[in-house]
Amino acid sequence: MPRQLTFVINRATYRVTPRKIDRRKLYGWTAVEATDDAGGACEVVSTDETGRLIIPRGGTAVGLLTPNGEWVERSELIAVDSQGKPAALLPSSFDTQIALRRKAAPERYLEHNITDFYALEDASEELVRAVGSDIYTFDYCYTAGCEGNPAFVLAADGRLFLLVGQRLRFEMIGYDEPGFIDEEDEDGDEVMDFAMF
Repeated sequence: MPRQLTFVINRATYRVTPRKIDRRKLYGWTAVEATDDAGGACEVVSTDETGRLIIPRGGTAVGLLTPNGEWVERSELIAVDSQGKPAALLPSSFDTQIALRRKAAPERYLEHNITDFYALEDASEELVRAVGSDIYTFDYCYTAGCEGNPAFVLAADGRLFLLVGQRLRFEMIGYDEPGFIDEEDEDGDEVMDFAMF
């Protein structure tokens, strides 16, 4: 049975089943294919430090080591807070009730890069009406963890959707911001500002 989320809004409880929507169906996709002179498909490979040993795809991996160079299994890692104590875990969103209390302005929603789209197909008409034209937000945790991702519940065309993303970190500028002109050095060459990269 698919996992369900439990929403609480206006003192009423609703259970919904999120169905993931493939982003490619929304936006389409492109693919780049590299071929050799004979038209055969090229493969990405790596080499060792000397450049003499070819390592095929799948031949390398990322590992975790202690300061002494000993291998550490990911299951042995423990999240800690700033005092070094084990961090409190947030429960999975599927294992708790989600109170839809916080509303997000459209501008706040647009400050996020949406990474996952879910249709809440079995949402009742009563729940869709309760959400209305508002955008509700909460912290979404697929599994129990130290932090959640910003999630948004909104209705469109009589259907309910759950969108999960990440906050975009950029500063807004406007017409009131001071401007400046890049100056040239004494040789007449432009000064390269590496901060722009």
